[in-house]
Amino acid sequence: MAVYTKLSEKDLNEFFSKYDLGNIINYKGITEGIENTNYFIQTDKGKFILTLYEKRVDEKDLPFFIGLMRNLFDKKFPSPEPIINKNGNYITQIFKKKAAVITFLDGQAKKILNANDCYQVGTHTAKMHIITKNLTGKIENKLSIGSWRGIYDKVKNDCSKIHYNLSETIEKNLQEIEKHWPKNIPAGIIHADLFPDNIFFKNDKLSGIIDYYFSCHDFYAFEIAICLNALCFEGTNKNLSFNVTKAKKFIDGYSSVRKLSDEEKFSLKILCQGAAMRFLLTRVFDYLNLTEGALVKIKDPIEYLKRLEFHNNVKNYQDYFF
Repeated sequence: MAVYTKLSEKDLNEFFSKYDLGNIINYKGITEGIENTNYFIQTDKGKFILTLYEKRVDEKDLPFFIGLMRNLFDKKFPSPEPIINKNGNYITQIFKKKAAVITFLDGQAKKILNANDCYQVGTHTAKMHIITKNLTGKIENKLSIGSWRGIYDKVKNDCSKIHYNLSETIEKNLQEIEKHWPKNIPAGIIHADLFPDNIFFKNDKLSGIIDYYFSCHDFYAFEIAICLNALCFEGTNKNLSFNVTKAKKFIDGYSSVRKLSDEEKFSLKILCQGAAMRFLLTRVFDYLNLTEGALVKIKDPIEYLKRLEFHNNVKNYQDYFF
């Protein structure tokens, strides 16, 4: 989440007049995240999130994202509920940009998850994979391996602004990942962005998963690799460590709902390397292409360079769990 498009109280009141959601009592921009403009809105009928779609979100993909949230919510999964406007549409326009309103989920994100939290995230991740198995809509992952070389080409000449040999490190690792990337392992709809700030807890129970705008069709085990990168590392860049207990708890939770195949287990190391590369590259790009005047917290690319170094030293999937 972020604020690229600044809206006044008048703008918001005019926009919300298109919904049957009552009168606005309070609002504020949300600076966490880097993709879209987001506002927290409180009306006399409830709490909501307004999202204006910016940057990487393709307008033609919006029905898929909205439909995914609608399906998950209807299946009692802790996803926000998309709200229709007075014309019966989920998508509304403001300042020539597409926008949507969803319900606000109770709970708070944790900066650092404990082992039990990771178990819960594992079970809910597998439940999402099961629930969405028969959905007809399908969007390929535009930020999977086929895109990484193109992103790298856009930033390689400026990588030294972040780290003196970053360009050489990316090139070497990208070649290795491209060479060994799996082809035929189980796939379906994944969230693809399960970071701590997208996972809410209330009284130590998982209460919500938000931000489905990277959701796509990709390997289920790639989702697991993203989660291991996002949830199971601790410490600073100078002293980053992988918490095996958290990783094992996540896998135990996931496996309690959906069992991993041997092929998925064997592919986990390269998928973890790939997940680290994906977020390293997009963070490098965002770091070097900050939108002037935007209220946004840019995330440190080096965090994922350190994760990549760890995965390079892993011998096999068992190193992640024992």
